[in-house]
Amino acid sequence: MKPLRMIGIFGGTFDPVHNGHLRAAVESMEHLALDRIRLLPAGTPPHRSSTHASAPHRLAMLQRAVGDCANLWLDDREIRRGGYSYMVDTLREIRKEEGSDVALLLLIGQDAANALDSWHEWRQLFHLTHIVIMRRPESRHVYSGQLFAEIQPRLVGDSHVLSESSCGLVLPLEVTQLAISSSSIRQLIATGASPRFLLPDAVMDYIYRHGIYSAGKSSVTPADRSLLAAP
Repeated sequence: MKPLRMIGIFGGTFDPVHNGHLRAAVESMEHLALDRIRLLPAGTPPHRSSTHASAPHRLAMLQRAVGDCANLWLDDREIRRGGYSYMVDTLREIRKEEGSDVALLLLIGQDAANALDSWHEWRQLFHLTHIVIMRRPESRHVYSGQLFAEIQPRLVGDSHVLSESSCGLVLPLEVTQLAISSSSIRQLIATGASPRFLLPDAVMDYIYRHGIYSAGKSSVTPADRSLLAAP
């Protein structure tokens, strides 16, 4: 049987996107031999009241972060769709577009996997995609009984198996999880500290130019003014 093409799906608020997101995407692409990864900025996340940056700003930051990386595709459908961003709806759309002869791989962290049974129509996810759980060495799974019963029989240890079917399997994957969070970056900017080297310079430049996360005042540090001086 000819292996199926494999496409990764990596969603998030990306508020802002940072090097931890990008490193996890690149490592997953290499380890899994993915044809490409679709980066999906959420429109209105159902699990939180709001994002800090607007959808257009988060989309623009992600565009600058991806740059000319051909295998990282920016997919803005959840922002264009409006309303709450349910992954199951997104996967149904992508499955319809890509057809049944493609393996879709939903890339999520262990914390998200632990709460998977709180997602909208979560059992349907297994009929649309494989699930790859990106883990740190110290990550621990804490599944409810019903979630464990759904995941356990689907677990595989060999990524090559994912290319043999279009959906339904679960693969734990250890990746380099950098100790970076969007919330810590927002806090640094709000207090006037520099977030340099935590996120791409092009994203930091955009944040400073538009005054995002700065509580109405400039948070550009002297060390970062050179970015704003560039054309």
